[in-house]
Amino acid sequence: MGNKLIVIVGPTGVGKTAAAIAVAKRLGCSVVSADSRQMFREMTIGTAVPSAEEMDGVPHYFIQDRSVADYYSAGKYELDALALLDELFKQSSVQVLTGGSMMYVDAVLKGFDDIPRISPETRQRVLDMLDEGGLDAVVDELRRLDPDSLERIDLKNRQRVVHALEVTLQGNVPYSKLLGKKVAERNFDFIKIGLNLPRDILYQRINDRVDVMMSAGLLDEARSLLPMRQLNALNTVGYKELFNYFDGLWTLDFAVGMIKQDSRRYAKRQLTWFKSDESVEWFAPDDLDGILSCVDKFIKKN
Repeated sequence: MGNKLIVIVGPTGVGKTAAAIAVAKRLGCSVVSADSRQMFREMTIGTAVPSAEEMDGVPHYFIQDRSVADYYSAGKYELDALALLDELFKQSSVQVLTGGSMMYVDAVLKGFDDIPRISPETRQRVLDMLDEGGLDAVVDELRRLDPDSLERIDLKNRQRVVHALEVTLQGNVPYSKLLGKKVAERNFDFIKIGLNLPRDILYQRINDRVDVMMSAGLLDEARSLLPMRQLNALNTVGYKELFNYFDGLWTLDFAVGMIKQDSRRYAKRQLTWFKSDESVEWFAPDDLDGILSCVDKFIKKN
């Protein structure tokens, strides 16, 4: 039997961690995280890092193994995750990868597309646009040149919006058209298990989870990270809203409400991304029997 990777995806707050641990325990393997923020050790509460009790003895990787001060990217993650999987497959031919960071999941499964190198002139052009009109001006230009990309990126994430416009201008082709064109060879087969809930239930779970985070000390965690707020890792739902509270721009109640709203919006973007992939097998997060049956069939197929 060749190497097989079980990939569990879905929106924030849906229950990916619990499902991945249950599958890993059944298979006797590890869990590789594809969460672009849980890897930072200073961001415990706001990223819903699984506790030792939740991990239940299952080895996890890319969980709080670096600092927010360390530069990291999806490209670097691709190299690191593939190298790790090569080692893990020596222990077991089946492994589990889970996370909601769409770019990180795609990096492992497909590799990166043929994105052009950005020239200094193009970079300066976009920076000038940003200086003159702010992020809204860059979003407006991206909407004009590549409206399809608006559904796939976080429009409040300055770095990703700027990158999308840079690529569009540099290659004279919409950024969205460059995505998914080239699939890198991998030494494993994979199946994608998607988890979802009715929207009202999912949104209530997200709201409740934010309340739990606040009770667990998210405010103090965010305050401790305030001196490093300029780092890209902290341009993240749950922290950037509280930074506005610390700046006196918002009340605490309003900031918490915005964390809930931005989390729900992020979940919607995640679902748009994952639902566009017809290969994903969808389940309710508590349908463990269905998930395990699907995984067993995949493993036995070849």
